[in-house]
Formats: sequence, structure tokens, C-alpha cells
Amino acid sequence: MSVLTVKNLTKKFGKFTALDGVNLEVNSGEIFGFIGPNGAGKSTTIRVLLGILKATEGDIKVFGKDAWADAVEIHKRVAYVPGDVNLWPNLTGGEVIDLFVKLRGSNNQSRREELIKKFDLDPTKKCRTYSKGNRQKVALIAAFSSDADLYILDEPTSGLDPLMENVFQECVMDVKKQGKSVLLSSHILSEVEKLCDKVGIIRQGKIIETGSLSELRHLTRTQILVDTKQPITGLSELKGIHEVIESEQGLSFQVDTEEMDEVMKYISQFSIIKIESAPPTLEDLFMRHYEGTETASDTGVGGGK
Repeated sequence: MSVLTVKNLTKKFGKFTALDGVNLEVNSGEIFGFIGPNGAGKSTTIRVLLGILKATEGDIKVFGKDAWADAVEIHKRVAYVPGDVNLWPNLTGGEVIDLFVKLRGSNNQSRREELIKKFDLDPTKKCRTYSKGNRQKVALIAAFSSDADLYILDEPTSGLDPLMENVFQECVMDVKKQGKSVLLSSHILSEVEKLCDKVGIIRQGKIIETGSLSELRHLTRTQILVDTKQPITGLSELKGIHEVIESEQGLSFQVDTEEMDEVMKYISQFSIIKIESAPPTLEDLFMRHYEGTETASDTGVGGGK
């Protein structure tokens, strides 16, 4: 069942088009990775979903309701964590968490205490004394203590150390097991790769690719290192071969995944002694999309993170 649908979302700031025909769908129990560089339009999209910004054009539904007209109703079932959290300076972290949780109408004290311990937060300190990382922790604890149906997380781990990032990933997997949905906006590709069922790549306000990781991997290349008894000849002429480099360890090259079978058959005739392959990562896919392209971050308008 679809929890969130975005059809032909366009958002203009004066003459500048921040979002240009964005389409997204997040289903129940799904973690959707929303990736792109800073300024690509991720935060602008999220602000429209939350009813903070009104779309110039498009149909945006959350739980089947209109994101702008029914924002108050929608917010009862949504937990949101921004990438840069501002808190009330004179309240303690614990007071802020309690406030957010009560606003959502849930009061799971044991979950709250468990998360405070996991995230290693001192809830007795005033918010003005907190570092950026601790402010993020307060927002994450408040979000995951709430019984939401959709978690919208916009660069939620900025400022967290690697240990806390692991705790965050555990929390995301926990809510998925409960059948909840997550929209995770990030430019940390390893995070997206670990967590997400589906990925949408946004560039300059347009979705340029969307699908499951396995569906998107056809766009990537696998890195191969091979050592053979006889020197390999004619490799560069084969279809789908890139960046052939000879070294003491052997011959390294990249191969388009769809041509792997033919390439393996070809190099096997040279008597393989050793072969290593590194699977394609989301990083490879991402870099190939962005190679030689300018991004909207140069404009400084409406892109957000």
C-alpha cells in the first residue's frame, strides 16, 4: 500500500525552478533512500511533503491526504528529523524529548529511556550547551520514541560519530520491522546502501533514476583484478570494458555488469591464476550520474540539503 505519492511536483521560487516534475512513491514498510548532492532539491521536496512549502504544481498525497490542505492531520502520523536541529536553549534535552513525544500523543517511557541510553545522551543538560551531534540525538530520540507511521529523515546523521550512526541504523531497521515507512534523504551513500529498499536519485530538481538497488546496479561497473598465465590481449576492444591498467598484481579493469558473462568467457582462455572482483556500490552509480555535470547548489536558491 502506498503511504506517500508525489506526482509531477514542481516548485518555483520566482524564475528559479527548484523542483521540476518530481515523481516519488513510498510504500508501507519500505525504506526509500532519497539521494543527491547538496542543493539538488531534497530538502525542498521534504518541505513540500510536510506542508511547509506549497507546491507550484503537482499532486502530493501522504496517507491519501493532500500534503498542503491536510497538513495538520498528516502530522499526527509523521515523525520528522531535519539535518540541522534548532532547540529551545533554556529547556533540557529530556524536556524537549518529552514535549515532542507528548505532542504526538504517545508516551512510551521505556522506549525513551532505552534510546537515551543507546544514543549516550545526557538529558539533564540545557539545549544551549549541546553540540550539533547532541542536538541531532535529541531529535532522533524524540522521533523514534514516537509511534509514527512515516518517518521523514532529512540528512539525520549529520554531526553524529560512526558509533552513533550504527545506533541510528538499528533504529531505522526496528521501525521497518514494525511495518512503518521511512523516507531517508542523505548524501552518505553507504548509509543508503545498508538501509534502503528503493532509491531515488535527484539532480538539479529532477529525479534522474529510481528503483531498487538491484534494478539500479545495471548502471554500474564492477572492478576486476585478474592475473593469468598468458598475457591478456585485445581486452580493450571488448564491449563494456573501461579503465584497463596493468600492474604487478595483474590486470585491473572495470566492466559493465551486463557484459560480465562475455568478458569472463574471454579472459578464461588466458588461464586465470587469480581473480578478484569488487561489487558495484551506490557510490559508483552516483558518481557516474554526476560526472561532468554542474549541480544546482551553485545557485544557492531553494535547494536545501
